[in-house]
Amino acid sequence: MISANQLVILDRDGVINHDSDAYIKSLEEWIPYPSAIDAIAQLAQAGYTVAIATNQSGIARGYYDEATLHLMHERLTTLVEAKGGHIAHIAYCPHGPDEQCACRKPLPGLLLQIQQRLGMESIIGSWMVGDSLRDLQAGEAVGCQPVLVRTGKGEKTLANHKGLENTLVYSDLAAFADWLCKQ
Repeated sequence: MISANQLVILDRDGVINHDSDAYIKSLEEWIPYPSAIDAIAQLAQAGYTVAIATNQSGIARGYYDEATLHLMHERLTTLVEAKGGHIAHIAYCPHGPDEQCACRKPLPGLLLQIQQRLGMESIIGSWMVGDSLRDLQAGEAVGCQPVLVRTGKGEKTLANHKGLENTLVYSDLAAFADWLCKQ
């Protein structure tokens, strides 16, 4: 059984790959941070279980379809596995902000889906790594330790939001992985 403190949940856009205000709509637009791919592999090799929780409202908006999203996630999985890592589960919300779903962050539905998929009794004490306030709020709602990376929207999040004193802040996913693996 996976212990909660061994689970690292990552947001995708802005944490693992470059983000875009125009949405990541194709495999060609999905450009990973090489250091993030290495970081995921490092975490997995150190015994952490890595999962991803990502809002993908571009599907509801008609910018791309689920088949395209799956191609992006297949590429991600392939890159991570080539480095000796593993992603346990990728949970995504395809809904738009007005659809009243339970999965769109800042609601914790995606994290609860990961908990259920991995057969965990609790994810209290797990790590939630994101670049936006909604990522941190989703994690805090279920007792995860929030981690903000400065990539993607991270710098803007840090500058615009007070009350992040319980949040660990790192330059990027690689810096967080280095720190965590030394604990």
